[in-house]
Amino acid sequence: MAEAKVLTVQDLALAAMRVITEDPLYKVEEAQIRGNSYRVFVNTPQTMAAMFQKAVDDFGDREFLIFEDERLTYAQIWSRTCRLANGLHDELGIRKGDIVALAMRNYPEWCIAYMAVISLGAIVVPMNAWWRADELKFALSDCKAKHVICDDRRFEYILPAKEELDLTLIIARANADDADYRLEDLIAGASGDTMPQAEIDPEDDYSIVYTSGSTGDPKGVVLTHRSGLSAIYSWSFIVELMQLAKDSGPLWGEDPGVLLAVPLFHVTGSHSIFLLSLVRGRRMAMMYRWDGAEAAALIRKEGLTNFVGVPTQSLELLDHVGDDGLPSLIDVGAGGAKRPPEHVKKIANRFSIARASAGYGLSETNAIGCVISEQLYADRPDSTGRAVPPLTDIKIVSEGVDQPQGEVGEIWIRSPGNFRCYLNNPDATAEVLTEDGWFRTGDLGYLDHESFLYIVDRMKELIIRGGENISCLEVESSVYEHEDVAEATVFSVPDDVLGEKVGLVVYAKDGKTLEPESLREFIGEKLASFKNPERIWVSPQPLPRLGTEKFDKKMIRKIALTQPPHLAV
Repeated sequence: MAEAKVLTVQDLALAAMRVITEDPLYKVEEAQIRGNSYRVFVNTPQTMAAMFQKAVDDFGDREFLIFEDERLTYAQIWSRTCRLANGLHDELGIRKGDIVALAMRNYPEWCIAYMAVISLGAIVVPMNAWWRADELKFALSDCKAKHVICDDRRFEYILPAKEELDLTLIIARANADDADYRLEDLIAGASGDTMPQAEIDPEDDYSIVYTSGSTGDPKGVVLTHRSGLSAIYSWSFIVELMQLAKDSGPLWGEDPGVLLAVPLFHVTGSHSIFLLSLVRGRRMAMMYRWDGAEAAALIRKEGLTNFVGVPTQSLELLDHVGDDGLPSLIDVGAGGAKRPPEHVKKIANRFSIARASAGYGLSETNAIGCVISEQLYADRPDSTGRAVPPLTDIKIVSEGVDQPQGEVGEIWIRSPGNFRCYLNNPDATAEVLTEDGWFRTGDLGYLDHESFLYIVDRMKELIIRGGENISCLEVESSVYEHEDVAEATVFSVPDDVLGEKVGLVVYAKDGKTLEPESLREFIGEKLASFKNPERIWVSPQPLPRLGTEKFDKKMIRKIALTQPPHLAV
């Protein structure tokens, strides 16, 4: 076998220029978006609905989705999508601009409902399936959705708020007397399998994705059709230029397939796996929940070529590779959190063929930002890559001044893939979106002499646990609901597997005693399990404060991490 070509930055730049000039699909021109000029694709589909239709036209009879013993071709899943869209349109009166929430774990129906709602010109709101009743109620109230498509567990959480929020509940894969409709009945009773026509503009909204920030409650990230398409076709562009630069045939092999092992309600799952697969004709094998052994078995059984997950998942996958090294696997990608550099070496040593890749993006950018792979990643395992061509720009800014190579500052991203605004939150929008279109990520990093990005820290008070964003303030708010808590502060605790865990220091009210186990049970009734503190310290004295009377979080965290916690999960 011929030795694989080792790519350089110059190789990729030349290949990118060739794709732009030789492939009409990726022609780039300037366009005005909300008062600013951006580079945009002019020949790709201009709406998400058109992208869905193009995928079916291109790959109709090809197998697309695998879930347990179910297998659906592009044509089959599109037929169900069209029938559901007709049911939503005719039976429920859903039209352009209506907001429809989607609250379920990974099922084929998630993909079908997502495409159906968007194709009607309506706005889909993927809800975090790990949220509990209060969290779901907040988001439903915030986005003002009146229709919710959900599975049985999310149905149970949402039902108590049905009358208060005037919700129509559509349940999938289950029966419930209190549900207004069954998803399967809407599909079966539809008037036809041709998509209803809707007049959609590229700058219309197509989705609201909730993300945890540093201000407590999740914020609704409003995404437009053009922003989503800019990200998806930028990834597709990467595939084309890599194939051209490597000159070794299809990048993912003749029969590409990817494992969907992350939640679809995150942009890593919905965009870089589901939607990119749709555009590229790639099979997608869906897991309901993560299990390393089952993931390896599914990769082996289906001959999957791609894996994308949070870093902890690729690390767990290593434990189940087996003697053959999963020979169908070509690429082991990471997203959602920064991969520790040592993981890159472990992947190279353990898999027979597959090599590591990584990306950096946020909900606010439709997950687009940086990408790195091949030997470039092996040589720079602590980098998160270069800006994704040809539409994305990245710079480093400190105190309003652009920083030179090697200097640390806040990472700013600019592309047509950026979000339009935070829903109902103009102040938060103004804090992160500049007048000339740059998105201030809140992450700290630097660019080297070849424009590779290195993330070194976060400005935001945010914990990233296995790819899940957790707001310290949100957890603190729940802790303070306990009647015996006087003071509390939440912070990140380093963890070799998950990257970070949730740490909590509490001080009890006078005359009261706090038991860590019962406190954790109390918090667990309010929050999703991944947000519940896993390290708890009970302070014998009031927590130290700064001159501003704010808690001295840095000092509290520093002291706590030198002492054994009173509770460790």
